[in-house]
Amino acid sequence: MKDSIQKTAQVAALCSVLLVTACGPNPQVDNPDKVNNDQPKEQPLIKDKEIGAQVTDIKVVAAMESEQRPEQRLRLEKRKADYMEGAATKMALVQPSLRHTLTPHDVTVPTMALSNRENYAHNTDNPFYLVAEQPVSTFSIDVDTASYSNVRRLLNQGSLPPVDAVRVEEMINYFSYNYAQPENGPFSVYSEVGPSPFNAQKKLIHIGIQGDKLQNSERPAANLVFLLDVSGSMNSADKLGLLKNALKMLSKQLTENDSVAIVVYAGAAGTVLEPTKGDNNAAIIDALTRLSAGGSTNGGAGIELAYRLANQSFIKGGINRVILATDGDFNVGMVNQQALKNRIEQQRKSGVSLTILGFGRGNYNDALMQELAQNGNGNAFYIDNLNEARKVLVEELSSTLVTIAKDVKIQIEFNPAIVSEYRLIGYETRALKREDFNNDKIDAGDIGAGHTVTAIYEISLHGATNQSVDPLRYQSPENKKQQTADVSENAIALNELAFLKLRYKLPEQESSKLIEIAINRADIKESMQATSEDFQFSAAVAGFGQLLRGGKHLSTMDINKIIELAQQGKGTDKHGYRGEFINMVKLADALAPQLTKKPTVEEEIGDRVGSK
Repeated sequence: MKDSIQKTAQVAALCSVLLVTACGPNPQVDNPDKVNNDQPKEQPLIKDKEIGAQVTDIKVVAAMESEQRPEQRLRLEKRKADYMEGAATKMALVQPSLRHTLTPHDVTVPTMALSNRENYAHNTDNPFYLVAEQPVSTFSIDVDTASYSNVRRLLNQGSLPPVDAVRVEEMINYFSYNYAQPENGPFSVYSEVGPSPFNAQKKLIHIGIQGDKLQNSERPAANLVFLLDVSGSMNSADKLGLLKNALKMLSKQLTENDSVAIVVYAGAAGTVLEPTKGDNNAAIIDALTRLSAGGSTNGGAGIELAYRLANQSFIKGGINRVILATDGDFNVGMVNQQALKNRIEQQRKSGVSLTILGFGRGNYNDALMQELAQNGNGNAFYIDNLNEARKVLVEELSSTLVTIAKDVKIQIEFNPAIVSEYRLIGYETRALKREDFNNDKIDAGDIGAGHTVTAIYEISLHGATNQSVDPLRYQSPENKKQQTADVSENAIALNELAFLKLRYKLPEQESSKLIEIAINRADIKESMQATSEDFQFSAAVAGFGQLLRGGKHLSTMDINKIIELAQQGKGTDKHGYRGEFINMVKLADALAPQLTKKPTVEEEIGDRVGSK
């Protein structure tokens, strides 16, 4: 028996050495003890992030293998599996055969082994609709930008993003556009019509909203509660380390009129900093500096405590917001997503909004972060580096914190006498029913001070040869004649492509206001050169997003045309974000050269036949 135990221990020790060699040194051990007089000292304690076990050295690991208690053997097997996964990851990253490609009509998702626990909600691209059948499109605006910075992170790591990680509207809205400032009301509305670079014979309708800008000195007093995930899954430089530095930057923008509290959650939730004046920078930074990660993730308990503190320090007429910073890996307590969403939706009615700051890789729960932000009258950002933290929490602080209009909805009715078909690019998760537009009880997105919101429709006019949807064969001829007669009686309707309506509420009101704008046929610009830089650049971003999602609605755009169009629309690029986008596209091209591949005539015909 003794010999058997010794052999088992030796085998386990040898396996552990081989696994540690394959995976590299444990990142938590900075200065391993040296060997003196041929006698190794005891290694420092190494905390296992996933199961919370502590291991002293290889001898103890081997001894655990020989224990008869089942739970210890299971824990050891899990640790071995984690080491093996790490070794497999390193091997995969150096295998050229694992390089992934992406073509406009055939998506192979380049899943990195380190990202196999990341969670993204699946959404199907909006289709083309016949105006004769469904002339009205309704959706909620969206100012989230998390998808863009997450896509950037994945590309910088050497991998194309999973299709479901790409939300085209969030990529478009990552950028600010030069729309006219509002003269009356909280925002202005802009429209522009030009040729579509995606498909020949089609047009793009570009709709832009510009929120009223607000200087930081004009910002209302803010009651902020930082709700911080300090569980074991956050124990890395790109998670808790980056989070602390990001919030330190934010704290330096606050004043004596502001209030800050810090709540943390791991296995349990607790208050690290009671409500403190915003100009007490030393106390805020000291509390952030002392944070460390460990334990499981009880996000539900943290959310309850954070909202309770926010309500206790509520500022009437001010900013009341919980800022949740996490990787989204909730695994203890209120882990049911619907229960979390319901709780946050209830708290929304109290006047406390929610902002999501996502961090990290490997187990990032993007799907949950989006759901919580949408249910909490908030927005979602993904912080992949300090520059992104500065953009969100310093440069665009007023946009991030100050809501100037809530429950903003857009509805557009297309003229069947001129427009034959349309599709909305992106906003799949923001679709609303037609009747929801006039229902003030239906929640929708909010606009922050200085925010720009952009939406793009692709349309086909009657007579265009490149129609995506065939008209119905058995439509009533009498109905067609009656529709034509009704339209002919209205000379104005003959000149309108579409009629745009927008509803919004002021922050302190529960009844909506209505804006109506006609989009005229005479406004169509026949060449891309005649369109604005914002039209060109937003079309390039929309094209890239669609290409990353498989490009099934693209026939005349490839990655080279995206780069060319983005360069034409780059403009002054004050902060360099547009130039960074162009470099991202070039990086994607280098990672997957087949992005430049155009579909053959046979492929295009096959797609059209398959869609009928």
